[in-house]
Amino acid sequence: MKTTLLFVLAGAFIGAVIASFVVPPALAWYTSPGGLPKGAAIQAVVQIPEVIRYATTNLIRGQLIGAVVGGAAGLVLGVLVRRPGKAAPEPSRAIG
Repeated sequence: MKTTLLFVLAGAFIGAVIASFVVPPALAWYTSPGGLPKGAAIQAVVQIPEVIRYATTNLIRGQLIGAVVGGAAGLVLGVLVRRPGKAAPEPSRAIG
């Protein structure tokens, strides 16, 4: 049980760390405008608080998803790797 829990926690941590590296480039790719010629200036008026809220919300959501996926993978791995406990020896029956 303890080994499986350690695998789940380690998987969740590793999943969140991987998401921290994957999500920001994915957000940048998803929000970048396409179809513009090279060097074309983009005129935009943005509300900085909304942009920050959007980016942080999606980053945290991505980390949560990564942690859940990593935890599930850790659970599966922990169940597969778990060693069966030692069977208790049967008590000897003395005759007499």
